[in-house]
Amino acid sequence: MADKPYPSSCDTFVVLPPLTSHKGIIFGKNSDRPRDEVQEVVYFQGQEYPPGSKLKCTYIEIEQVSKTFPVILSKPSWMWGAEMGANDQGLCIGNEAVWSFFEKAEDKEEKLLGMDFVRLGLERGASAKEALTIITELLVKHGQGGPCSDTDPDLTYFNSYIIADKEEAWVLETVGKLWVAEKIESGFRNISNALSIGTKIDLKCADLYDVAKSEGLWDGKEDFNFAKIFGKSNDCAEGRKKCGDDMLAELTVGNQFCIENMLKVLRNKDSNICRGRDHSHPTASSQVSVLSPPENPKPSCHWFTGTPDPSISVYKPFVFTPNVQISHLTVSPVFEPDPAKVLPRFQTTVDRSHPLYKFHKDATSESNPNRNEVISKLRSMEEGCIAEVQAFLDKFEPGQPLSEMDELLKDIVETEIKFYK
Repeated sequence: MADKPYPSSCDTFVVLPPLTSHKGIIFGKNSDRPRDEVQEVVYFQGQEYPPGSKLKCTYIEIEQVSKTFPVILSKPSWMWGAEMGANDQGLCIGNEAVWSFFEKAEDKEEKLLGMDFVRLGLERGASAKEALTIITELLVKHGQGGPCSDTDPDLTYFNSYIIADKEEAWVLETVGKLWVAEKIESGFRNISNALSIGTKIDLKCADLYDVAKSEGLWDGKEDFNFAKIFGKSNDCAEGRKKCGDDMLAELTVGNQFCIENMLKVLRNKDSNICRGRDHSHPTASSQVSVLSPPENPKPSCHWFTGTPDPSISVYKPFVFTPNVQISHLTVSPVFEPDPAKVLPRFQTTVDRSHPLYKFHKDATSESNPNRNEVISKLRSMEEGCIAEVQAFLDKFEPGQPLSEMDELLKDIVETEIKFYK
């Protein structure tokens, strides 16, 4: 949607059983965003709303539903929507920026952002299929568009998604109000910043073929290949996708793929899947979700960095419980506009850094002479946390209270902060 070179951006992955060691689904995503944009990790309780309620998303207002699910989100602090997250139903969603030559002037108008759709799907969907339906219905009704950055008005794009629950996973790809979806039947799947659904289209919008024909993009005789018909070539994204695909193929041999394997993928610098702070579009935050299989009553666990560059960050665990709490240390400050200091749009001067972001940035700075020691200790902290969580899950019995997990994320974040101090 922009003529300038595409920014290097995100990668999302999902691995299905029987390739995983726990025989459930593992979801992972790196969220790559404009440099210095802060990403917060926030929790919202489920709520009920009276008929006729409205919801203000990043740019536009839409109808609110009667009930929402509790969600944990990793989101750019300036927007309503989220890059990735999970809900208490065992649903995970992550999105990718994609570009197409098939764009209209109205595609840059402020509508729903791809990140808004992520949050809407999580707040309203009880399953991957239900979330897919919710997102596509909202897409057709309201459209997608508007600046995807608070500092760059030209950063606009369409979106693709991986939507996964405890039983299945889908890839959803969009161009304007057009969409197609592919059910991931087995194995693994990853997406980067280029359309990837070809001829395997399991669901689609009603007018897809008619639009392709009317625009002279498809003759109705050849196989309908969505990515070929609507996509723009993006060598950077296609290269990262191949590297990710190769790593998943290697790491799933033996059907023992686990959280440590997904972390290895998300921390890979050689492929450009993981990028440091000095990049124009660094990896701002990262998520891994280990979803328990439906027949297993163990809770699913979601891991977030909340800080840039996964290779030097700590993945911290979160489990949904009836009385869950998270720390304010991963939540960005809220700024009320000062009428006496109103700046032109996209010329923001506020510092949205949350405490964890600030402490981590200072401790891992290249100028810190103890940087390598810090990173080594952070990795040891993470390894110990993974082992403790796994031990708890291994011993978990049906009906066992989850109260000791209420402040799991909060405790680990505060431990990390104390380490920096």
